[in-house]
Amino acid sequence: MSTTNPLPAWDGRILSRGWQAAHGGTAAVREPATGATIGRIGVADADDVDAAAQLAAQAQRAWAATPFDQRAAVLRRAEQLLAERADEFQHWNVREAGSIAPKAAWELGATREQLSMCAALPMQPVGQIFPSAMPGRTNTWRRVPIGTVGVIAPWNFPLLLAMRSVAPALALGNAVLLKPDVQTAVIGGLLIGQLFADAGLPEGVLQVLPGGPATGDALVRHPLVQMISFTGSTAVGRSIGQTCGGLLKKCVLELGGNNALVVLDDADLEAASSSGAWSAFLHQGQICMQAGRHLVHRSVAERYAQLLAERAGKLHVGDPHAGPAHLGPLINERQVARVEQIVNDAVRGGARVLAGARRDGPYYWPTVLADVRPEMTAFTEEIFGPVAPITVFDTDDEAVALVNSSPYGLAAAIHTRHTPRGMAIAQRLNTGMVHINDQTVNNEFHVPFGGMGASGNGGRFGGPANLDEFTQTQWISVMETPIAYPF
Repeated sequence: MSTTNPLPAWDGRILSRGWQAAHGGTAAVREPATGATIGRIGVADADDVDAAAQLAAQAQRAWAATPFDQRAAVLRRAEQLLAERADEFQHWNVREAGSIAPKAAWELGATREQLSMCAALPMQPVGQIFPSAMPGRTNTWRRVPIGTVGVIAPWNFPLLLAMRSVAPALALGNAVLLKPDVQTAVIGGLLIGQLFADAGLPEGVLQVLPGGPATGDALVRHPLVQMISFTGSTAVGRSIGQTCGGLLKKCVLELGGNNALVVLDDADLEAASSSGAWSAFLHQGQICMQAGRHLVHRSVAERYAQLLAERAGKLHVGDPHAGPAHLGPLINERQVARVEQIVNDAVRGGARVLAGARRDGPYYWPTVLADVRPEMTAFTEEIFGPVAPITVFDTDDEAVALVNSSPYGLAAAIHTRHTPRGMAIAQRLNTGMVHINDQTVNNEFHVPFGGMGASGNGGRFGGPANLDEFTQTQWISVMETPIAYPF
């Protein structure tokens, strides 16, 4: 953004009682493509989290008592403002997250869909009436807000994956403390806070507290935060789950994935290779649903690998802010080095490079590896980079065993011309989502989304699942005439 423009209200600040300085100081906003500093954010510490939690506890009670149509109106207004501010959100998604423009545009559209869907949540039924074996008793079972929800959001789809928790939590009468990743705190937090403030959300109902692990730990452990919604790595999710378990605090964990794209011997290979390229290389492979394992029937493996390598070779890698690109930078040097090491280890172990396997600063070229064996790190680990490792199989049973050999269970895809065969395989996979004749990176805002195993703790986002995740329930029974018990 031009240096002649006035500084935005959020510059160097957090959102709590309005925009205010953080006790944790400030941090630079770094552009991953160039390393340039393009802004500053406030960094919340434990004192900031405590003050925010105290304010949220007060604000939440009044927000929960607000009539449902007024809560819905705030979300509808936020969706309208998001559309009006599309250029600003696009700008920061490209500059701060390294997103290419089409990815940023898709993310904004999906976020608008989330807001639109969540605006309808407050008008859903809030409970049920159950019969009773006791004459004269009425049993009412109703949903009530949880209270204050702590949302810890990731950097890869920072706008959508923050709003996926923020919007339903607010719609259902909760207050929210949002901790965006410091690498994407503007698009993933501060702009969201401004959006809801301008949409008429009362002060304190949504607060934005950028920070690192210490900030997140303070949020997780705070006694006035009744729920944690975390999206991120499995390692961090395990730690949060252990802490929440000890505190008897609800937590929803949406974690990593090592997703398989299965290509059967009767697949349309042009379509399969298109799905393979999209789901392996989109957003530089920095997606929890990335196709990190390409399991291909031996009879078609060479042709599939050739087609996938040809697609990879046509992709342009570069700074998405400077001009059109298919792939932008990886988020940081540590991640580039990790991807490079996994590829180099695979090559030393006998894998063949068919495309890519090179880097230039923050950029890593789309890479296709053949002859990847199940014991290689390229098969067992979530790469989170633009790498497509290909492993062959001979039977459907072997394909199922390879998919299920991973502790992760987020998404899978199956390509076959015989859909009943694909359905039969899908029903044997230990994954939360399976897409037949499509790719692994799928999201529809109204369909419950989530994984199994090391990919999550069973929580789901989207549609009716939001009602379960962001509320708790209360049973109230009424006797018009008190019962006379034996003693």
